[in-house]
Amino acid sequence: MSERQIKYRTCPLCEAMCGLEIHIGAEERVELIRPDRDDVWSKGFICPKGTTLGHLHDDPDRLRAPMVRDVASSGASECDEWREVSWAEAFARCEELIGGVLERHGKEATSCYIGNPVAHAFSLSRYVGLFIGLAQLPVIYSAGTVDQWPKNVACMLMYGNMWWIPAPDIQRTHYWLIMGGNPQASQGSLLACPDVLGEIDRIRERGGKTVVIDPRRTGTADKADEWLPIVPGTDAAFLLALINVLFVDDLVDLGGLADIVAGVDDVRALCQPFTPDRVAATTRIPAETIRRIAHEIAAAPSASVYGRIGLCNQEFGTVASWLIDVVNVLTANFDVPGGLMFGTPIAWGANSLADPQWADGVTFGRWHSRVRGVPEVLGQVPVSCLAEEILTPNEVTPEHDCPARQIRALVTIAGNPVISSPGAQQLDDALASLDCMISVDNYMNETTRHAHVILPGLSALEQPHFDDLIPMWAARSAGRYSEAIFPPAPERPREWEILTTLGALLLGMKLADIDVNAFDDGYFAALCEAKGVDPTAVAARYDERGPGRMLDLQIRTGPFGDRYGETPDGLTFQSFVDAPHGLDLGPMQPRLRELLATPSGMLELAPPYITADVARLAARLDRDDDGLVLISRRHVRSNNSWMHNVKVLVKGKDRCTLLIHPDDAGRCGVRDGVLARVTSEAGELEVPVEVSDEMMPGVVSLPHGWGHDKDGIRLSVAREHAGVNNNILAPGRLIDPISNNAVVNGIPVEVVPA
Repeated sequence: MSERQIKYRTCPLCEAMCGLEIHIGAEERVELIRPDRDDVWSKGFICPKGTTLGHLHDDPDRLRAPMVRDVASSGASECDEWREVSWAEAFARCEELIGGVLERHGKEATSCYIGNPVAHAFSLSRYVGLFIGLAQLPVIYSAGTVDQWPKNVACMLMYGNMWWIPAPDIQRTHYWLIMGGNPQASQGSLLACPDVLGEIDRIRERGGKTVVIDPRRTGTADKADEWLPIVPGTDAAFLLALINVLFVDDLVDLGGLADIVAGVDDVRALCQPFTPDRVAATTRIPAETIRRIAHEIAAAPSASVYGRIGLCNQEFGTVASWLIDVVNVLTANFDVPGGLMFGTPIAWGANSLADPQWADGVTFGRWHSRVRGVPEVLGQVPVSCLAEEILTPNEVTPEHDCPARQIRALVTIAGNPVISSPGAQQLDDALASLDCMISVDNYMNETTRHAHVILPGLSALEQPHFDDLIPMWAARSAGRYSEAIFPPAPERPREWEILTTLGALLLGMKLADIDVNAFDDGYFAALCEAKGVDPTAVAARYDERGPGRMLDLQIRTGPFGDRYGETPDGLTFQSFVDAPHGLDLGPMQPRLRELLATPSGMLELAPPYITADVARLAARLDRDDDGLVLISRRHVRSNNSWMHNVKVLVKGKDRCTLLIHPDDAGRCGVRDGVLARVTSEAGELEVPVEVSDEMMPGVVSLPHGWGHDKDGIRLSVAREHAGVNNNILAPGRLIDPISNNAVVNGIPVEVVPA
């Protein structure tokens, strides 16, 4: 121990934001990672993934230098050659590729894909906005339309900001209803709270109760007091029946929000046909159980109804996500301790700022996708459109009011859509046909193997960390600054410089004319003005540019900041440098009246755009459900697709299996441990069977993020545990039509012996 250095930092891998104690040996290598018991936020909690940051940093497959692919033929092939090049050569190749597409096809032929890890990276999270602003791309794609776009739509219409997403205050609630979420594996999603399973114990200790509604008896359900299996895609019907009971049994209570809630009578009318008896057969939750749950929520001293990804990526994702908030509002469990609340970040993020384009209210369908004609929602169309927009020539496509043409150049930032997006095989084929593909990524994976240039970012231990997006839905206002443990080589461009350079190239600039610092100064000045401080005076305080300067601005002009001396006792960046285990400013506080930004100034409980979709849900009640449907799942040792190259996380029992109920296994003629063939309208695959009563009858489950058997990837450990890609079975055409979110849960499938 005398030869070790101990460093403290926040784990950047998920929303739990656990504090780590990292032991660095004499050879400047990570020897041990364990929980930081003095961390003010996590207090010694940690999950298995957090212990592997040293493995990720030392991974021999992680790219340390730019890679350029010399193309022997169109698309990636075994004849192509990858070369490690200097940063100067890599950027020169980017200039050549992007310039060629701009010259031949124009700006309308360029696009980008933004992956989830962007939100967890110190530079990428703060500078992806500058990249988008510079590049002026006609259309962008993101993981958001697979993950949470229904939440964004509901929050935009109800509260006036798509990123102010309320989260359950589980540290003070007495009744927690969880729908479509499994914090045992995710550690929380659009919910930031350490040790969620421990909080379930603490709810029970104070006389409360946790109920999980999910087609699978998850690890969270095992921990809870009650598990109620539900047919995938029917959560909205259950919630409307719950609301029906609240009105019929005179349980509605708006609490202190009665003067700012609009649309209660509209909700009353909408829920009338959805009686518990009417929806019981569809949801497979008995009518008396629905009535009991409604009464339990209304009677609890405090309650919080929470819905997550299983509700978002289904056929009624927006209606279900909206109704989660409605139940909380109607039971006086909104914007109060123990209910659904908004976080108070110490350092504000750009997503929290008012977007000028929505100053007069949001409008959807301002343009349509070129090929399928899908109307945009909050600036995006489904990521499943990306493949067809690459493959379909302009001249054979009907004209739509779309700002884009056939995509010939694509930039991907920290994402692997070949694994994570519906219609995965079509996208894999499409990427091979691009004239220009540039990836900002640390690995040569299933997506980036198609790139012409890969620009690697930094490992988590090579960069600082301080969250600004996740605290928007965090249980407490806490923060912790983590300095880089292994500083990168000084000549290496930082991630914010990479994004700025690529944005300027897409703008049409020449490499020699790009002044990264000048762009950063302009970006910083705009943020200063947005927060009401003098850009010139503030900029003069700093010797360095980049995200560190921005972080100080975020803290100083945040709710607890010193505003550059105006509030002498307020916080600054230095406050966190001086507090290695972080600072905790307390639990969630009521904020709705402060944050509400709808044109009416009211909480819009019944947005017409959403309520119009209830008729489609009503028709669903009469649909027969005879066959099997597929849902996704994740594991605590997995983080979407990119943690599978860590041996200690993937060793042991095969986790890429088809979970199936014993009754369904018998009917399908499949056996435990033996391969089955799973077929949907989109494709088929073969996967080992795992027979388990944790699945409700009629539903089977595959984990997402696997399928590491593609030629050309450089993921040596992941290839040994390849598994299958469940998005091969997800039809790209299946979307929730009012949010554009993909439907990857509740997909009809056939299961037979392989």
